[in-house]
Amino acid sequence: MTSLQPARAPRAPRRGPANRLPPERRIAEIIAAARALLAERGYENCVISDIAERAGVVEGTIYRYFENKRDLFIKVAESWFEELLGQQEDVAHVAGTQERLRRTIRRALSIIRHEPALTRFVLMELRPDPDYKNLRLYRLNRAFVSGVMQVLKEAHAKGEIDSALSLPLLRDMIFGAIEHQTWAFLREEGDFSVDETTDGITSVVFRGMQPMLAGGTGADDMAARMERMEAAIARIEAR
Repeated sequence: MTSLQPARAPRAPRRGPANRLPPERRIAEIIAAARALLAERGYENCVISDIAERAGVVEGTIYRYFENKRDLFIKVAESWFEELLGQQEDVAHVAGTQERLRRTIRRALSIIRHEPALTRFVLMELRPDPDYKNLRLYRLNRAFVSGVMQVLKEAHAKGEIDSALSLPLLRDMIFGAIEHQTWAFLREEGDFSVDETTDGITSVVFRGMQPMLAGGTGADDMAARMERMEAAIARIEAR
């Protein structure tokens, strides 16, 4: 008579060295998981345990590569900026300074539209940090905005920008207007049109940077220009 033996549970396959991912691949998967959760939940609602589960690893694996949650999301933001820099459009072949400005402004607005969570993290969590300028992310951001600066430098060389105007100031005005027009959207309190906002900011900046007409009275001409710019900004905000 054959004795009945309890059925043995099947053994789980052993994960040998051949099944282990290289560190670069594992880091990339963790960053991808964190980025996906950031888009779904926002920075405050992301926790390491959920990121680990999404990436298919234990929490300890994440801490092997990243100091903490903030360090992980800084790396997520760096990866994003590297991606953006790799996709940067060369507008040198585009005819006309105004159209080149429009292209670069529209791209920045489109990025905010498609990646609000990452934009919000950089603007609200990282940029107020006193240590922000020491981060690699700061240097990547400077490289990203250099596209606008290049357009302005080329326009200045052609005499299309008033010599009294500062190019860094013009650059800051452009990105300041972009942030101002998208702030409500980033705070999930409103929306914006990429096309309308692009046209409005481009128009304001392009008109404001034009050289003063010969024979102008200087201060009077500048005051009139500021009035036109303020009126144009008011029209953008009214939309």
